[in-house]
Amino acid sequence: MLRIALLTLPLLFASYSSHASNLSTELVASGLQVPWGIAFTSNTTALVTERNGNIVAVDLDDKTKTVALPAPSDAQQGGQGGLMDISPSPFKENEFYITYSSRVGGAYETTLASTTLSNGKLTNWTKLLTTVSGSDSGRHFGSRLAFDKESIFMTIGDRGERSNGQDKSTHAGSILRLTPEGIPFPNNPFIEDSNALPEIWSYGHRNPQGIIYDEESESLWSIEHGPRGGDEINLIKRGLNYGWPITSHGKEYWGPIDVGEAEELPGIESPRLVYVPSIAPSDLELYRGQRYPSLAGKLLAPALKLTHINVVSIDEQGQLKEEYRLFDDLNERIRTLTLSPDGFLYFATDNGNIYKIVN
Repeated sequence: MLRIALLTLPLLFASYSSHASNLSTELVASGLQVPWGIAFTSNTTALVTERNGNIVAVDLDDKTKTVALPAPSDAQQGGQGGLMDISPSPFKENEFYITYSSRVGGAYETTLASTTLSNGKLTNWTKLLTTVSGSDSGRHFGSRLAFDKESIFMTIGDRGERSNGQDKSTHAGSILRLTPEGIPFPNNPFIEDSNALPEIWSYGHRNPQGIIYDEESESLWSIEHGPRGGDEINLIKRGLNYGWPITSHGKEYWGPIDVGEAEELPGIESPRLVYVPSIAPSDLELYRGQRYPSLAGKLLAPALKLTHINVVSIDEQGQLKEEYRLFDDLNERIRTLTLSPDGFLYFATDNGNIYKIVN
């Protein structure tokens, strides 16, 4: 399933408001090792990447799981690394794309691979791209995937090294655009620049952990972690600089000091929504279905630090506003949110649980 987004939105600061919702949750799976990504293979079966474990097939009816593919031997499982996103390929039937952190000498790199589902098992594991950062940090790997009709978009965090955000000789701190085979897309903006890596589509990102592509408007949106304050939703455009660490709405962790030179500067694309304080976003979706009328046409951003699903509305003028927060009473770090083929929303938490949203 392609992820969905909307057209241009003005810059707004998010502000919390309470909401009495008729939505509730049903626990459908537990005992997973930090379920990071979910990809449905039927209405009731999903492939789940365990950040600290394997790729497992979860039967949501009988609440059982089986290993569909053990973690690859080069996976680095520690810190914020391990198995990360999983998504069905829109280009080839029964193919799935996986992102994970891999060991490359003394470095750890965000890596893209593909695999084929056959008789409940994943086979034909093919590593497509190992990104280049040269970092031995266990932080800020990204990494989510989105697709248009002909390419893959892949997010990469700055790996905890701020200077990477403005350094196009590294993949860190950027969003990549790739062909289905994992090579640079032909019209990428820096493909002729000898000082830049050809996979880069945009740069100046801190740690983008949500990305969605809107097929109707041909728009790409991403949500990323700021430092202490300053999480951002950005409209991603070809070749633009999104500012990190030159611009930021956040503060230093060690004191009330602004990060960067300013909140906005000429030549740098400003965020369309800023969260102060941070919610620590982990994914981004837009609900277009009819099963949950209260969520229709709204952006949904799972949050880690503030343990909720952030519901964001868009008014008739295209303005973006945080409306309310769902399921904070669970007190669980929500890691990912996805839609099943039959139109139900499911989310996973770092506690190892998968929930179905019901009304």
